[in-house]
Amino acid sequence: MLADDEGRTLAEDDAYAVLRSRDGRFDGRFFVAVVTTGIYCRPSCPAALPKRENVRFYPSSAAALEAGFRACKRCRPDTAPGSPEWNIRADVTGRAMQMIADGFVDREGVAGLAARLSYSERQLRRQLIADLGAGPQALARAQRAANARTLLETTDLPAGEIAFAAGFSTIRQFNDTMRKVYGMTPTALRPKHRTPSRRPLDGTPTAFPGTHRRTHGMLHLRLTYRPPLDLTDLFRYLAARAIPGLEEAGDDFYRRALALPHGLGIVTLRPGESYVSCELRLDDLKDLPAAVRRCRRLLDLDADPRDINDHLSADPLLAPLVAAAPGRRVPGHVDAAEMAIRAIVNEETTAGRTVLAHLIQHYGTPLERTAATPERITHAFPSMEVLANADVPAPVAALARASAAGTVRLGPETDRAHVEGELLALPGMETEAVARLRMRALGDPDVFLPADPAVRAGLRRLGPAAEQRVPRWRPWRSYAMQHLRRIPST
Repeated sequence: MLADDEGRTLAEDDAYAVLRSRDGRFDGRFFVAVVTTGIYCRPSCPAALPKRENVRFYPSSAAALEAGFRACKRCRPDTAPGSPEWNIRADVTGRAMQMIADGFVDREGVAGLAARLSYSERQLRRQLIADLGAGPQALARAQRAANARTLLETTDLPAGEIAFAAGFSTIRQFNDTMRKVYGMTPTALRPKHRTPSRRPLDGTPTAFPGTHRRTHGMLHLRLTYRPPLDLTDLFRYLAARAIPGLEEAGDDFYRRALALPHGLGIVTLRPGESYVSCELRLDDLKDLPAAVRRCRRLLDLDADPRDINDHLSADPLLAPLVAAAPGRRVPGHVDAAEMAIRAIVNEETTAGRTVLAHLIQHYGTPLERTAATPERITHAFPSMEVLANADVPAPVAALARASAAGTVRLGPETDRAHVEGELLALPGMETEAVARLRMRALGDPDVFLPADPAVRAGLRRLGPAAEQRVPRWRPWRSYAMQHLRRIPST
């Protein structure tokens, strides 16, 4: 099933019209395969337009692979931004896609994925095939292939080590999959001729155009997105709430420690020319997919600003704000449980950030200090197991105990409405904290916080009619708030 930008079924003739126009806004929404070449591409691929009778359309890259096509070497469809549909959908398919991208199938298998989603394996497979044209194992296999290609291009690790780091169970499976997906052996995928780029991103040796690499344990990646994107606004937002020891930020960078499934990591994000530069240092390379997925959620990189801006611009009060800043995104998270704690203590206030700094210094996980460790990054966020037994505010302890016991789950498998009820039942939990958690931790695009001081001020500056217009901003009220909060005072 193909979908347009409003979630409606997209007819194949309409999809061919998109292909004819080379519209990059549809990259990741569907994939185009050509039967005469055996290759599948993004809609924006600059290759010669194939005849309509030779084209097949697929809702996922995994579906194209299952049909026997291999990835185009020119447009690299496996690196397209994620579909914005999975970024906002709260149904089982949307949640499953998020978990597969996070590497969950590699860690716990399809049985573990189905159990987390409260489905049988058979039910889950049927649902994913209906929506995506491929089952969970095929979707995970496509993800592993993309991870392996990244490691082949970013590191000097032996191919055997890369196979297991990417999630493959055997070397043979690794070799067979890479040939099927890319039509090349793993060794052939390694860059042969590299020339330094003209300008380094920082003091480290420069990256190479069109490739990525690791320097002294550092992975240099490029995170794609649909423009426009106001990274300066995101970085300033995160800098205003940065917790000493855990993170630091400025107008042109954001850096923090990560607690990942197999170990710790440190990430630095910076603006690129048409991408986000992502520098990762990981204890275990198996955490690469989880780290990348969490960085994308933090910066809301899978959103489609066209959909959002078109809807919000229909309101004459919001239209000038959207036109002035079309790249607004909703800041997300790298860990939903951490974001929940930050919402509970209210990171928007000085007092809340003081509490968070105390938690980091007394209960955070210390990072191993090396010459390459950033001086100001000292700890990862405390685990819920540690906070459950710590001397912390009562609501924090209640959530930590529920999370550690598994009675409240805040991972990508979470059903928003269900977990909202569970959270509100915890002692000391406030409605606004849960709403903020829904927006940033659970990715809800339609949250509105009328009690937020900056939002209230923004509504006042728009005029007396603004408050009555808020319902018209559905389903993008989370994004509308990003504009309201930044209306300058006159």
